[in-house]
Amino acid sequence: MSFLDRSDAGRRLAQRMLHLRGEDVVVLGLPRGGVPVAAEVARALRAPLDVIVVRKLGVPVQPELGMGAIGEGGVRIINPEVVAIARVTDAEIAAVERRERAELERRARRFRGERPRTPLTGRTAVIIDDGIATGSTARAACQVATAQGAVRVVLAVPVAPPSACTSLAADADEVICLETPGHFLAIGEWYQDFSQTSDAEVVSLLRRAAEELGRPAPGSRGSEVVITAGTVRLAGELAIPGTAAGIVLFAHGSGSGRHSPRNRFVADVLATAGLGTLLFDLLTTEEERDRANVFDIGLLAGRLDAATRWLREQPGLAGARIGYFGASTGAAAALWAAAEPGSEVAAVVSRGGRPDLAGPRLAQVRAPTLLIVGGLDDAVLRMNREAQEHLRCENHLAVVPGAGHLFEEPGTLERVAGLARDWFTRYLAPAPARA
Repeated sequence: MSFLDRSDAGRRLAQRMLHLRGEDVVVLGLPRGGVPVAAEVARALRAPLDVIVVRKLGVPVQPELGMGAIGEGGVRIINPEVVAIARVTDAEIAAVERRERAELERRARRFRGERPRTPLTGRTAVIIDDGIATGSTARAACQVATAQGAVRVVLAVPVAPPSACTSLAADADEVICLETPGHFLAIGEWYQDFSQTSDAEVVSLLRRAAEELGRPAPGSRGSEVVITAGTVRLAGELAIPGTAAGIVLFAHGSGSGRHSPRNRFVADVLATAGLGTLLFDLLTTEEERDRANVFDIGLLAGRLDAATRWLREQPGLAGARIGYFGASTGAAAALWAAAEPGSEVAAVVSRGGRPDLAGPRLAQVRAPTLLIVGGLDDAVLRMNREAQEHLRCENHLAVVPGAGHLFEEPGTLERVAGLARDWFTRYLAPAPARA
């Protein structure tokens, strides 16, 4: 079994953990890569999501050798055997701890902001990572969770070598792992997309999880929805922050869906500007198995058009101004749909998009279009420049310096979200406000 990305791994892992529903559970993701996995588990269990920030205490003359670990709340775990063998003094331990404690607190503030740490006393701590190699960080997390008062610790990961699962059974009450390959080289080989998770994505996932947990039942503001497109039903999530100036529909790229952490981060930023968002799956799970569907731009554009018509039928949304945000192949679908006769889409934003796949339709696009490309993404940048020559609508190419195709470099995704926010608020606001 291989995983499309961390969100896909989280959804599969959640299916093995449904027996925990109803328990007093806190889901804890190891930052950064474990948080997208943990977010899916927390959603399935309807449990709070938090990060568990731990730091290894390395022997001064051999930092890779751990002599203990620290966690939030003043938790400190020391391995006396390692300390004795390495002949580490109390003063040296204190110096290492001061340095690591400062870094731990900095990371906790970055991820959690002003929100307090979720208490674990008397609860079941479910610790999640995107995989385990050596198990040292996972072991420290289990020990820290116990020290913070958890009465039961469950460690769950998509993939790990059998030896790691066996050794970690001494630190966790239950170890859950989907894949335990005998020949294990690296965690990343089990993912089709193992791109780095940014700090911004972690912050966005934590914020959204908190909102979802406190959200009213489906059908109210920010609810799970089902969109009918011909003979298929597509899962989606509609969020309308008060009186929305407009609503942005997200068209996801190859191998992605409504749970994409990057698109969710952008959606969060749009919400702060008073924009509504609809994140939905363009394909069913069965359709995704056929890779030809992923590149069938006509099919994807048709789904986007169906979602737009469905949105228009919802109470109070008939007159809403509509925008499309497309990523990768989803950007081609957005441009294709915007080129349809009678399309009323008011603005399009493409992130790392493949407008070349909508080539025959580009000249028919009437909506103002913003193309956002990473400065390091040479091939896609060239494709977008060529596409600009065929666009007849108002358009602009924004190049984000130092960014690759997935915008995983520090600060680059925030730049994308800001550009999209400004473009959509410019064109989706009512005419008097734009003036």
